[in-house]
Amino acid sequence: QAGMASPENPEQLIIALEPEAASIYCRKLRLHQMIDLSSRAPVNGYSPSDTIGTGFTQGKEHVRRNRQSRTFMVENVIGEIWSELEEGDRYIVVDSGGGTVDMTVHQIRLPEGHLKELYKATGGPYGSLGVDYEFEKLLCKIFGEDFIEQFKIKRPAAWVDLMIAFESRKRAAAPDRTNPLNITLPFSFIDYYKKFRGHSVEHALRKSNVDFVKWSSQGMLRMSPDAMNALFKPTIDQIVQHLSEVFDKPEVTNVKFLFLVGGFAESPLLQQAVQSAFGSRCRVIIPQDVGLTILKGAVLFGLDPAVIKVRRSPLTYGVGVLNRFVEGKHPPEKLLVKDGTRWCTDVFDKFISADQSVALGETVTRSYTPAKPSQLVIVINIYSSEQDSVSFITEPGVKKCGTLRLDLTGTDAAVPNRREIKTLMQFGDTEIKAMAVDVATSKSVKVGIDFLNY
Repeated sequence: QAGMASPENPEQLIIALEPEAASIYCRKLRLHQMIDLSSRAPVNGYSPSDTIGTGFTQGKEHVRRNRQSRTFMVENVIGEIWSELEEGDRYIVVDSGGGTVDMTVHQIRLPEGHLKELYKATGGPYGSLGVDYEFEKLLCKIFGEDFIEQFKIKRPAAWVDLMIAFESRKRAAAPDRTNPLNITLPFSFIDYYKKFRGHSVEHALRKSNVDFVKWSSQGMLRMSPDAMNALFKPTIDQIVQHLSEVFDKPEVTNVKFLFLVGGFAESPLLQQAVQSAFGSRCRVIIPQDVGLTILKGAVLFGLDPAVIKVRRSPLTYGVGVLNRFVEGKHPPEKLLVKDGTRWCTDVFDKFISADQSVALGETVTRSYTPAKPSQLVIVINIYSSEQDSVSFITEPGVKKCGTLRLDLTGTDAAVPNRREIKTLMQFGDTEIKAMAVDVATSKSVKVGIDFLNY
């Protein structure tokens, strides 16, 4: 509807995966475009003199100073960080945004600098919104969950104002901060609380036994730095835990760099936690203007969509088919007898396995036959599972995720009674693509593949 693409010209729109886009941009970083949080101890052969921005204060200042910079030039020259990468070198990109944190592991393939995905993109709901949720829990503890829920319903605009005020203070949280952080309460919050409870906000704070949050006469909540840091801890702990699990995978060994990108990467608390946990295993690097890393990487990906040559399939994909029933192999409840032939129903015909390496342009070929010679449309359901070994589409965890539609209209009517439609599906790109041909006539068959309505 936005006019970006049409069914007739689908190639006008290319889907870029966020961690991949960040990875593509990060590999072109020049030394003045990044902040190196590496420890002073040599890491993977690097000495302290190799670091660019030692210390979190300098890193924070770099981010602050460059946040307003919106200049972006696509250069053909190789970034200076490239000179430190050799054939087979590996790095992790951690895209930490508001809602989720996504991670991917890539390996450099020289001389062209193409990328190979070593471990399927993974992540979870560990974004900075988790800090907002902890703040909301703190408010519920002080003022009561019933009041907070009613306030959100009755005064939605004031609630948004309160969260905006918290957001600005959240950005000021740092490991070395000693001054308290003041969060302005909207007047409607103070007024509505007095009507709701019959006493003041200050009275609620005194009764709550929350020692690290005080009331300021200027109408603000005054939080100690430790109190603010405590709001970050659950979310940051989850990020570090998930990263540790990724590092423990056999595919993720000898990682040279960890690139921390996304809006949440600006947080000095997250920077310190990641550096403390993984600084001895790899160099932790933050691009300047970190919030635009994915956008810039998406532009580079649009210029060269073939830069990532090998990806990992996140799920197992296949379709449900009928196979000849084999006694002792297939369960009796799957038996279907049709025209004297014994069939096994609901068999999962696997196209590709979860975590399987798939090269760009790699195809899976299947042949399908219409149930009747006069049939003009074949609709095939596509199923997915997180498990590698799947036998039937009725197994737990197997979900219908899309449909493959073969439109046979327009093909020659003078075809054999048994028609064969050869279908090819590509799994190595950012999208699953399909094409088909009528074997009898060698004519192309119109193919539609739909994953949006499931």
